[in-house]
Amino acid sequence: MRTITWSETNGGSIHLLDQTKLPGSIDELVIRDPRELIGAIQRLSVRGAPALGVAGALGVALILRNAEAENWSKDAIAKSILELKNARPTAVNLAWGVSQVEPLIEGGSKKVLDKALELAKEDAESCREMGRIGADYLIEKLGKKKLRILTHCNTGALATTEWGTALGVVRELHSRGLIEEVFADETRPLLQGSRLTAWELAQAGIPYRILPDGAAASALFSGLIDAVLIGADRIARNGDSANKIGSLSVAVAASQVAVPFLVVAPESTVDRNIESGEHIEIEFRSDSEVTTFAGVNIAPAGSETYNPAFDVTPARYITAVVTDKKVYRVKDGEAL
Repeated sequence: MRTITWSETNGGSIHLLDQTKLPGSIDELVIRDPRELIGAIQRLSVRGAPALGVAGALGVALILRNAEAENWSKDAIAKSILELKNARPTAVNLAWGVSQVEPLIEGGSKKVLDKALELAKEDAESCREMGRIGADYLIEKLGKKKLRILTHCNTGALATTEWGTALGVVRELHSRGLIEEVFADETRPLLQGSRLTAWELAQAGIPYRILPDGAAASALFSGLIDAVLIGADRIARNGDSANKIGSLSVAVAASQVAVPFLVVAPESTVDRNIESGEHIEIEFRSDSEVTTFAGVNIAPAGSETYNPAFDVTPARYITAVVTDKKVYRVKDGEAL
């Protein structure tokens, strides 16, 4: 089952693999109301920069289908599209996906839908290309040998329409017989590493083990890791990269032991309108994500938290940014 698809059933709907239920169950959400899509995005039923880009484009098509059926005003359409675009402020691909289809709105839902489906196809092709480019780069840098890769958060098929970004590089290396083992950070507080990345690796038959986020530096300093691969939700022109909270800690540790730290993301995640990471807006999430687990309190009642969804890794800690076009050696000063 793909992460996100469109169905023409009952006037048109978006079908999502509900990632909040994995790995316990594989459930599908059928989205017919644009407000339901925004809710699904905000509670992370669909997540990952490339998948959000496709969700944004398909979301506009869904808005127009509803507007045509219910005779919405232009102001109502514009308001709904703006709410969708701003549903997650750090992830640039959501707004990017919306902007890709906005010029076609006057042509109606069919033109928007055709473009959105084209973007979904391009995302799949882009991920395969990132996998090839990233694998070739690591082989060039580290030699043709079996590698031990550390990941953070989820960057696989679940974060895209299929295949993956950073995990797509792992898949490509595995297909060439060049993966010894993947070390998957659990990724607190929502456990995208242990719930999602480990699930994908198990499905693909790739050897892995899960480690607490706090053990990543120890694994690096112990010589267990050959390279770190992460994704990104927004990359500034100078290479500063926003990714799931905890990425910065891993990057700093990797730099101390001279282990390559790669950011793998499509060109659409590069925001060349901003010079550096200090201009990236960081989304903060609810206290309950930290103070509860599976509905059970794990902290004193009323505890306040510091719960940013992302942190920004400065380019000086990033060996290279791998996109579907090329490798940018940002640590050497190459701008995107």
